[in-house]
Amino acid sequence: MVEMNEQLIREIVSRVLQAMDEPKDEVQPKQLKVLDESKVLFKEIGPAKYSSDIKEVAVGIAPAFGVTIHKTINGLSHEQVLKEILAGIEEEGMTPRIIRVTKSSDVAFIGNQVAKLAGSGIGIGIQSKGTVVIHQKNLYPLTNLELFPQAPSLTLEIYRQIGKNAARYAKGEVVKPIVVPNDIYVRPKYQVKAALMHTKETELVDRNGDYIEIENPFKKGSV
Repeated sequence: MVEMNEQLIREIVSRVLQAMDEPKDEVQPKQLKVLDESKVLFKEIGPAKYSSDIKEVAVGIAPAFGVTIHKTINGLSHEQVLKEILAGIEEEGMTPRIIRVTKSSDVAFIGNQVAKLAGSGIGIGIQSKGTVVIHQKNLYPLTNLELFPQAPSLTLEIYRQIGKNAARYAKGEVVKPIVVPNDIYVRPKYQVKAALMHTKETELVDRNGDYIEIENPFKKGSV
């Protein structure tokens, strides 16, 4: 039974790796195209600094977000996810700001650090696999306002609502937490893929790296 389980695990890992990588004979032109698009979509402006704009809500993206990983664990494109979060913030009359965090791949740290840079003191952290947290600058990293750990269960509609809730926290309103359906089968179904994606994310972590300001790709006038 032990040998069978080990063989099954090896087979699962092998299949996940194959699904994440395209065939060798097709990979070159497709990868180059995606990387070129990501550079435009996530254009770096420079080191991120503290802002005093109280209408500002920061969205912290993880190191591999749109760089070496382009979709969440359930197949949503990072472009779509980010667009929905920013739209939710704007719908509440607040101003979104995008910051890439290179110092950590931990969603709690990402959210907490960008909250410290935002004028409102509210930040959203998002990992490449899609896990999200809404954070506040005065909270400890492992505490938060709202946490969405089951990335496979998150939809574009939920991401938009996350943006709206973050903006409402920034305005000091009483906020109704978002209810996400709990699927007990999510963890065993996605745990291998989640581990592989997190490993790929962590490979880009630079403990001495900067917080990088990213141009809003959906703002009028942006390239």
